[in-house]
Amino acid sequence: MTATAYALVSQVRYRELPTRLALAGFIGATAWFMVPGVWPAVWFSAVVATQALDWVVFRRFRANPEWEPDRAYVVLCSATTVLSVVVYAGASAYLWFRGGDVGRIFAMVQCAGGLLHVSLHMHQVRTILISAVASHATYFLGLPILGAVIAGNWHELLIALGCLLYMSHLVVAVRQSSMTTTALKSARDAEQRARRKAEVASAAKSDFLAVISHEIRTPMNAVISAANLLRRTRLDIRQREHVSMLIDAGDVLMGLLNDVLDFSKIEAGKMELESADMVVRERLATMARLWEPRAMANGVRLRLRVAPEVPEAVRTDPLRFQQILFNLLSNAVKFTGDGEIVVAVDWDGARLSVAVSDTGCGIPADRLTQVFNSFEQADVGTTRRHGGTGLGLAISRRLAEIMGGTLSVESVEGHGSTFILTLPVPAVVGEAVRPERRIETTQALRGRSILAADDHEVNRRILTLLLEPHGCRLTLVENGAEALEAASTEPFDAILMDMQMPVMDGLEATRRIREGAVNGGTPVIALTANALDSHREAWDAAGVHAFLTKPIDPVVLAGTLAEACAAERRERIDSAVA
Repeated sequence: MTATAYALVSQVRYRELPTRLALAGFIGATAWFMVPGVWPAVWFSAVVATQALDWVVFRRFRANPEWEPDRAYVVLCSATTVLSVVVYAGASAYLWFRGGDVGRIFAMVQCAGGLLHVSLHMHQVRTILISAVASHATYFLGLPILGAVIAGNWHELLIALGCLLYMSHLVVAVRQSSMTTTALKSARDAEQRARRKAEVASAAKSDFLAVISHEIRTPMNAVISAANLLRRTRLDIRQREHVSMLIDAGDVLMGLLNDVLDFSKIEAGKMELESADMVVRERLATMARLWEPRAMANGVRLRLRVAPEVPEAVRTDPLRFQQILFNLLSNAVKFTGDGEIVVAVDWDGARLSVAVSDTGCGIPADRLTQVFNSFEQADVGTTRRHGGTGLGLAISRRLAEIMGGTLSVESVEGHGSTFILTLPVPAVVGEAVRPERRIETTQALRGRSILAADDHEVNRRILTLLLEPHGCRLTLVENGAEALEAASTEPFDAILMDMQMPVMDGLEATRRIREGAVNGGTPVIALTANALDSHREAWDAAGVHAFLTKPIDPVVLAGTLAEACAAERRERIDSAVA
């Protein structure tokens, strides 16, 4: 038996010590009431002494639960248990022979209770259990037998027979209780093993997603950026069509990757929302401008209807709102071959409602409840004809629920579908809502000195091709150590920093640049293929100005750099004035 079992028995006996002493006081008082005399007081004193000895002997297990007792100490524990039980149950012998019929009944009740108690609370250690049970059983069976022999009344042996039946039933009950306890312990251990296994699997999944996201984004940065650069050159019609196909395919691949990452975050309960003012009509107009050309290419009209009562701005998570609307419009354009797509926006004073209706193929009634399930689409041929993982609607509904809203669908097969997004959002009131100030990037970046650190030669070449047309002066380095060296000797207007680089990574380089005197206040923009939330948090802790992920969006990159340079210039002016 393990030392832990001895410690468990010791803890039980320690917790129940006040109860045993109180019960002994009650038994002694009862014995004195039935048969007045000095012996009940002597018995109670002996009980206190043996219980004190028991407390001392078993204290070692409480002090060190992992201690492994040797054979001598096991014998000592067993002998102490026998002595304690013999003395404690001694009152039953006094009552049996001196208390008359009532005393004999009380004695049997005490012995039966003692057997039940030790059987339930000492079964973890067999030697202790046998020591306690044997002592109680000696009284329980011996008293009726001895009484029958002394009195010559052999009918009293029936009492011993009843006691034997009680003990047999008690053995069965204790065995079943022990089996149940063992089964529960095994189930608990299995649950803990399964939980640890799930935690390991979750960590492995997170590591896999981080690695695969980085490894996919790095080459996709070259593919998409090169395609965007190629589209700026002089191309004939067929070449332009090929480049458009390349860019569209890249966008699809990145959409799938982002869907998988978002779905993993939602499943893990790590999706965090932001709260910001969103100009409703401006955001809707942006989405309409994005999807209108694609709809027109399919021969479909895209119309936007905003009710007059819709407030100018609301407070919500603009990025997640746009993501949901993007998925709904993507599905509408994908499954509508002719007719129109209508985006209708309403407001009831507390909730913003956006209904995206199309005249497409519709959804069969028996599949309507499954379109929001993960990795499912309306029919098995959908993926083959239109592509996609089936995650878009699942993510959209989960996002809507996280934002406190709902996403539902109404559809008639062959006549189209309507997806209705309802979000509880407060209107922005009491202050003028101004559209975001747009910076003319080429003018803002002309003559700016930019330090860019990236260990991939292709990425450095792409940055050159994207930023030199804006008039930037680029200093390119291959790792964080070189970036730190360059930043310690020359002031820059902004710094672009990759994350995973040899010699010194981008996080460490950023922290050290922040400690320097030359570029300690220069805006650092993370430009990395590490796109998980954990990576964003690490960059935030390092004190970056912005966090951009690869593949590089040329417009976002130029706009972020222009804004960073403008902010840096304002800080220098303020410092000079101060």
